[in-house]
Amino acid sequence: MEVLIQTLVAGILIGGIYALVGLGMTLIMGVMRIINLAHGQLMMIAMYITFVLSHHLHLDPYFSLLVSMPMLFLLGGLIQKYLLTPLLKVETILPQNQLLMTVGVAMVLTEIMRFIFHSDYKSVKTSYSSATLYVGGISINVPMFIAFGLAMLLTAGLFFFLLKTDTGRSVRATAQNKEAALLMGINSEWIMMFTYGLGAALAAGAGTLLLPIFYLFPDVGGPFTLKAFVITVLGGMGSTVGAIVGGVVLGMAESLGATYISMALKDAVGMVIFLLVLIFLPGGLKALTKV
Repeated sequence: MEVLIQTLVAGILIGGIYALVGLGMTLIMGVMRIINLAHGQLMMIAMYITFVLSHHLHLDPYFSLLVSMPMLFLLGGLIQKYLLTPLLKVETILPQNQLLMTVGVAMVLTEIMRFIFHSDYKSVKTSYSSATLYVGGISINVPMFIAFGLAMLLTAGLFFFLLKTDTGRSVRATAQNKEAALLMGINSEWIMMFTYGLGAALAAGAGTLLLPIFYLFPDVGGPFTLKAFVITVLGGMGSTVGAIVGGVVLGMAESLGATYISMALKDAVGMVIFLLVLIFLPGGLKALTKV
């Protein structure tokens, strides 16, 4: 039983950070109606920013949130304005040309980082990297615990923004009905640019929080794009609450798979859940919880 509790605690902690990744993709999908296939690569850029700040300026990786998130917000807004928005104004035989553009953006970002930093693995070490808390016989990795707490604060801040601010309400209105939002005087083009930037900033937050736990290399973004997609589908397309639940479920599934099946197959467990949801619950958990 102790092993099971330990496994579930580890799954919940990593799942809270996964939820932050999923929230960014869910926001972008809700407003733009596309899956952002450059999501993990934006997260990877933030991880390299955090690495540089830690390695060269000796800045604690968690303080790097104050740099990585604004920088990725700006980068995301620029990608939306200059690469994705123009595609809306061009007639094409491919209705999902924005989706294809995100694939191109992902490839370019990956190769730029490979050119600058090469393909070797990098990591960030802190004075508390190997520290552990013990609660009733359950061990908790300190960096993961700190990352989970910060992820929850960022998630709470996002919900406050969406529910209590005029800009947040505009984002929600655009996601619910873009035509009605236009009739209400909301500048949908600006909202799309802002939302892509916000989604990129959330991905950056997750990347910065994960760097003290994960190794960094240029291709790390691809698996996290897939995780974000799984979380989005699992929680229900466009559901922010569902993204949180989906992230925690994926984290626990991977943790249980690593403990009771094989560490090498932990990602496969998440994929199996993903396929089962597509087959038996295509609307995701949103269809059950109405979130």
